[in-house]
Amino acid sequence: MLILRKIVKRTTITFLFICAIFTTFRSISGVQADDIATWIDQKKSDNVLVDAALNVLSDSLKAMPAIYAPNRMLSSAEIKQTEPIDYSKYPAVNVTATGYTAGQESTGKTKSHPAYGITKSGLKVKRDLYSTIAADTSIFPIGTVLWIPGYGFGVVADTGSAIKGHRIDLYYNTVEEVYEKWGKKKIDVYVVERGDGKITESELKSLNEDKTMQVFRQQYLY
Repeated sequence: MLILRKIVKRTTITFLFICAIFTTFRSISGVQADDIATWIDQKKSDNVLVDAALNVLSDSLKAMPAIYAPNRMLSSAEIKQTEPIDYSKYPAVNVTATGYTAGQESTGKTKSHPAYGITKSGLKVKRDLYSTIAADTSIFPIGTVLWIPGYGFGVVADTGSAIKGHRIDLYYNTVEEVYEKWGKKKIDVYVVERGDGKITESELKSLNEDKTMQVFRQQYLY
């Protein structure tokens, strides 16, 4: 029993050292504590004392995620596998989607114009997790939230003289982004939430700060 206590004590000290090393290793490699614990479980020997020590180390590693949880960016593979919502259950609408900016080439307004970058709803244009987009409000009222494959979430906040019928305009920060990332596409968009004719800055901010949706920031904005 005394020998077992010594082994457990030494294992605990070793574990604290491993924690420091493993935290750095995990942040670089993405290998999780559970993976190593599983490997240890598969390496049990016929020696009772060694098994006891391995059990302590394995149990400690399994508890590590709750103690050591460093932030790390998700890999592209993990992001592609992340589908928190089944969008197929939402109404699909086929539209022609184009891109626009706040600049003169899209709105006719220069930066000196008092309404530069201001949408019909009064919001400032924004490219974020939930971006401001323009639509025909007879089809998509102000405040309507759309899921747009390849772009992300769009909140109807603006209108346009050429945006009539089943056509939407997606906001981008620059003309270069419009051409490089979008151009013009005929696609199905999904109506996640139908608007009531208005949207406020605080409501848009709340949507963009939703922690459960942050995975889409890396996928669509970088």
